Amino acid sequence: GSNSPLSPSRGFYSRQLYVLGHEAMHRMGAADVLIAGMRGLGVEIAKNVILSGVKSVTVQDEGHTGWTDLSTQFFLNESHLGQNRATCSLPQLSSLNSHVHVSAHPGPLDKDLLLKFQVVVLTDSSLDDQKRFGDFCHSHGIKFIVADTKGLCGQLFCDFGKDFMVLDQDGEMPASAMIQTIFKDNPGVVICTDDQKHGFSDGSKVSFSGVQGMTELNTRGPWEIKVRSPHAFSIGDISGFSEYERGGVVTEVKQPCTISFKPLSEALLDQELLIFNDFGKMERHKTLHLTFQALHNFVKKEQRLPNPRSQSDADALLDLVRKLNEVAQLEQLDEAAVKSLSYTAQGDLAPINAFIGGLAAQEVIKACSGKFTPLQQWLYFDALECLPEEQDQLDDSTFSAKGTRYDGQIAVFGSAFQEKLAKQKYFLVGAGAIGCELLKNFALIGLGAGDKGHVTVTDMDFIEKSNLNRQFLFRSQDIGKSKSEVAAKAVKAMNPQMNISAHQNRLDPESEQVYDYHFFMGLDGVAAALDNVEARAYLDGRCVQHQKPMLEGGTLGSKGHTLVVVPHLTESYGPAKSSSNAAIPLCTLKNFPHRIEHTLQWARDQFEGLFKQTPENVNMFLRDADFVERTLGHGDAEALEVLGGVWSSLVDLAAGGQSPTSFEDCVKWARCKWETHFNNDILQLLHCFPPEHVTSNGLPFWSGSKRCPQPLTFDPNNTTHLDYVVAAANLYRQIHGVKGTRDRASIAKVLETVSVPAFTPKSSVKIHVTDEEMEEDKKKGSHDAAKLEELKAKLASSSLKNPAKPMYPIDFEKDDDTNFHMDFIVAASNLRAENYDIPAANRHKVNIFILSLIYSKTGTLKRRGWVMEEGDF
Repeated sequence: GSNSPLSPSRGFYSRQLYVLGHEAMHRMGAADVLIAGMRGLGVEIAKNVILSGVKSVTVQDEGHTGWTDLSTQFFLNESHLGQNRATCSLPQLSSLNSHVHVSAHPGPLDKDLLLKFQVVVLTDSSLDDQKRFGDFCHSHGIKFIVADTKGLCGQLFCDFGKDFMVLDQDGEMPASAMIQTIFKDNPGVVICTDDQKHGFSDGSKVSFSGVQGMTELNTRGPWEIKVRSPHAFSIGDISGFSEYERGGVVTEVKQPCTISFKPLSEALLDQELLIFNDFGKMERHKTLHLTFQALHNFVKKEQRLPNPRSQSDADALLDLVRKLNEVAQLEQLDEAAVKSLSYTAQGDLAPINAFIGGLAAQEVIKACSGKFTPLQQWLYFDALECLPEEQDQLDDSTFSAKGTRYDGQIAVFGSAFQEKLAKQKYFLVGAGAIGCELLKNFALIGLGAGDKGHVTVTDMDFIEKSNLNRQFLFRSQDIGKSKSEVAAKAVKAMNPQMNISAHQNRLDPESEQVYDYHFFMGLDGVAAALDNVEARAYLDGRCVQHQKPMLEGGTLGSKGHTLVVVPHLTESYGPAKSSSNAAIPLCTLKNFPHRIEHTLQWARDQFEGLFKQTPENVNMFLRDADFVERTLGHGDAEALEVLGGVWSSLVDLAAGGQSPTSFEDCVKWARCKWETHFNNDILQLLHCFPPEHVTSNGLPFWSGSKRCPQPLTFDPNNTTHLDYVVAAANLYRQIHGVKGTRDRASIAKVLETVSVPAFTPKSSVKIHVTDEEMEEDKKKGSHDAAKLEELKAKLASSSLKNPAKPMYPIDFEKDDDTNFHMDFIVAASNLRAENYDIPAANRHKVNIFILSLIYSKTGTLKRRGWVMEEGDF
């Protein structure tokens, strides 16, 4: 279909592809989804599902727009009052994703309509309809979801049928481990290297690759295993196999599983199907399961929801819950929660809808794709702690409807609280995926929407195609425009009362003239929607300095976290902490990789060094007279590398440098780099440590996690070999401002003329086996003082700076398939993997690794706060 992730829409779905993969996205692209109810919760679900990329979405609603709808329904406005909600929402919903067909059904729900869909979602529905349509969907193999919110409470239910197949239960990359040795026995025992635990569990199935000697393992399987220890497991009878020699990788083979669901009418009576997300609220959520049923009974009898703060309605609802408990037999009823729900049931809150709507949409994705384990089967959520502790002292009259867009919120918190919200002055840093959601919620709740209120948003980035899939305030016509400006304009359209100004400043010490003492002291709070830990830590420091609360959140795939920092009450975010405990040792990266993650990290480091750091160093040298002296203060080894790179980048090839004057020079440089990395460096390593080399203990040097490498021979007909040269040459020409070509045939022709210098390994070269060894040698100092003096003299030459030839550093961008960045990473990593007989990674896996690398550096999910992931449900 047109929404296949392999079609032109691939850029739109690029970030989602890293999480779901191509197969799951193809399955989603065949799914037709019905979402019933277009109030605040329904539109949240529809928005998320449309962005995710199903085949079609139909939104159904017989109702007409009222004032309370504007509290949470961000695609309705005052001009829609009195008109059908589904029809009025359609234009905005359709514009979210041109690859998804969106239609409106303003008529009633019936069984004939339901038969057209693979997934049906009910919101704002009666219990009778939930039972009736739930039974029908269950018997006809239609996945069925119910989502509901009342005030500060939310409910979610899933029924995916009698035999729902989950193809990937957690969505994580398959676990893999390096093999140290294998004992030929019945059962055979596999010992993995001790640098990390294998991560398998009893009953897991695994496959083998790259095993030398006992090669039968590479072609048979998958093998079911029994775990013996964190580094060992047993497999079947291998006593008749060849002797194990060395090497090999064992990789988990993910197995599908089948789950059986009960229809809603049966599941209502089964307390075992309640999934708890907060163990401090187990009794409350058991009570809420009954209270939501009682609420339906109340509405059926009274034809209305309980009135805000009505004691008699609360007592009536509590009586209904007690009657239901005569069957359910809960040991303890949370009667305070029942009353609180009754007091606030007429409320309609944007943040609660956003949360339950996000979860419900994720369940739709699971239903369509077979990826991740679905909810089995009930989930309740509440934020009743938001209510004041002394509720009885509140003036009941302040909670009645005022005929304004905030009526859904006033029913919960009262009009005085709404006035307070309107006066707030808030600073939002970041207008990406989380920033867009926060701004939407700010507009709906009326934050800063009064005479004295204001919201300031800053984001230095511009909109790209890959943003559109999850940054819902942006459309394709906005590509290239400022994120903060487009986002501010979009939420102003949602709520014209919003007072908002957009900035394009990076938040760092350089912008402290703008965000100074007076700016921060004028704020009531700060929200962080950032994507790196350094910026979060800096903003946190500014908030601590000025004693302002900070709300912070982050996501990574299907995982997310939030953190609330309140001065004098909670711990602050704190300074940036490095995750060095998980860092790959430098010597492993440089000489002894044994996992694809090592070669990927090496390739990423190569990109940074060659195409970003060296050009930046050259530009600093050209404009800063003290650059050389300052670099010398970093130690001889680093100074030699940095200053050598600067000199060679400024001097033409004819004079012994590496500065190109033509694209042919760039191709030659790329070809020689290929030879250095994938042939010469390996020959040197094998010269220092031959394949038969033994340690001082008499053990083979190349064993365990040390894989004996093999040099590669360049072949222009080998796709990966040419990929590297094409990408490297084009990136090199970009940093030097030289014109070039993407044409592979032309580049292959240039390669025929390139003369590659012969290489002879040197006995004087020392290769460090451990990081400790490397550090000791650094402390001893270098024997390269003469080389450094020579470099200093060369760099002192005025001809290098006259005329100055600035370079053009490249910032890595993974979402553009045309910029050669990912081409370089994939080719460089896989060539190095071939050197060390490590299974190669396809582009999709490289994308996932790069994304996880970005977030491991940003520490998005490694901080304190509330964390949620698929496994929680």
